[in-house]
Amino acid sequence: MNKELFELYSDYLLSSFGKTTATQLSSLVDGAYSHDQVTRLLSRNHFDSKTLWYHVKTIIRQIESDDGVLIADDTIQEKLYSDENDLISWHFDHVFNRSVKGINLLNFVYHAADVSIPVAYKLIEKPIKYTDLKTKKVRRKSEHTKNEDFRAMLTVCCNNQLKFRYVLADSWFCSNENMMYIRHKCDKHFVMACKSNRKISLSEEDKKQGCSRRIDTVDFSEEKPIKGWMAGVDFTVLLFRQVFKNKDGSEGILYLVCSDLECDAEALKAIYEKRRKVEVFHKTLKSNAAMAKSPSHTVLTQSNHLFMSIYSAFRLEVLANKLHLNHFELRAKIYLSELRSSFQELRILKQCVT
Repeated sequence: MNKELFELYSDYLLSSFGKTTATQLSSLVDGAYSHDQVTRLLSRNHFDSKTLWYHVKTIIRQIESDDGVLIADDTIQEKLYSDENDLISWHFDHVFNRSVKGINLLNFVYHAADVSIPVAYKLIEKPIKYTDLKTKKVRRKSEHTKNEDFRAMLTVCCNNQLKFRYVLADSWFCSNENMMYIRHKCDKHFVMACKSNRKISLSEEDKKQGCSRRIDTVDFSEEKPIKGWMAGVDFTVLLFRQVFKNKDGSEGILYLVCSDLECDAEALKAIYEKRRKVEVFHKTLKSNAAMAKSPSHTVLTQSNHLFMSIYSAFRLEVLANKLHLNHFELRAKIYLSELRSSFQELRILKQCVT
């Protein structure tokens, strides 16, 4: 792999505000690298989560701490007009409560010392085709469930000796298998959102007798966590209800489950608030790192471009942290610089024709 071209492509993604093509990059560097060389970067390499760890490891070792958090979440980048393949297919998006055509990306972001770094990722591919008996339409499915991918990625992070105390995730990953895996296999704690219909017991006696109730029927009159036993989980957890106001003025309720029995209400809210860092990362991928702006067509080139977007988002985070700017402020500075350059070029061209 050409390391200089690798870094140039990353710079190109961060500085581009439109479609990213091999031809345009070649023109930007005045032909120092040809269109074919740029194309080969994406078509002859196999970038993956292991490659990402290789590039972020040095920074991680500088910022990591025992109180760090590992945040898991997935995002979908719509690709409505792209041809369907193993990577670009239909995925259920819980934000819109419907299936959308696009790329589904599962990310693990590490947060410590006010820095958020991607440390592992998985592109959700659906190579298995089958016919839906009801609709008679051809569907696709993955070889593994997303929760199985979650546990596999968590194992890799632990094997990489990443220092962290909590795993943070939304209700999609709040399964019994995941919670017990985090506690028993990884020896870590978790703070997760859970669905309102999860069954819990409020005493050991109730648990022994199999008596449980939905979490949304528990009396949370006081703003403090309650000890309980979730059905199917073999250890005590803390349960907490957080009430908040939505932007439209409506009231929202968030149920949290935590394995660290020493946490109080303020600690729980502060820890789970860090989960928003992964949402910022996903927004940067889509808005600042040209995640969906490559015209590549094959699964390999699309996957490698997505890796480069993740790597570029990492570089943007490091640079923004050093300059004490957020991602969008830094990109605004780049945009203004490009706009000034375009403005000056236009004035020069106008003088040439007058």
